[in-house]
Amino acid sequence: MGVMIALVRGINVGGKSKLAMADLRRVAEQECGFGDVATYIQSGNVVFTTTLRSTDDAASTLQDALAATPGASPAVIVRTRDQFNDVIEANPFLADRIARGPTIDPNHLHVVFMSSTATIDLDDLDSYLPEAAVARGSEIYLHLPGGVGRSKLALALTKGRNASAKDGTMRNWRTVSKLAEMAGELD
Repeated sequence: MGVMIALVRGINVGGKSKLAMADLRRVAEQECGFGDVATYIQSGNVVFTTTLRSTDDAASTLQDALAATPGASPAVIVRTRDQFNDVIEANPFLADRIARGPTIDPNHLHVVFMSSTATIDLDDLDSYLPEAAVARGSEIYLHLPGGVGRSKLALALTKGRNASAKDGTMRNWRTVSKLAEMAGELD
């Protein structure tokens, strides 16, 4: 059995696409056949074990099962436990923090998980300073010192004319760390 983490996009955000975590757990267990299912907070984070080997298969299995649930048809992005740990290790802002001292507050870090290789399609990232974005693999790492709610960079990445992260799902660093911890407890 492999350990995977599913990130369900766009549920319980702004009063749209309501899905109780108990329903998400039930769908993951009963409809998908996943084991050791646990959710974290109300934004669609699921840690589970599965015999499926492919994250794409796990994502489509959960996405199809959710689509059959009334009022829910969100996109799902899945990473293995090892891939999730790699995401943590690859965070360029944490490496910068270690190199230069504690100048970056982890509370201002976010990760956009993409279904394919991530790109940043903005003409001039310097115009968003002190905010910053770095694409690595299938993730876009964000440093948003003013918070995500007021971030012009996050808005440009998700809704602007050069929206490169609109098909991804964002998690704050606290959630990323907690999900990795939960996945690490499963064998």
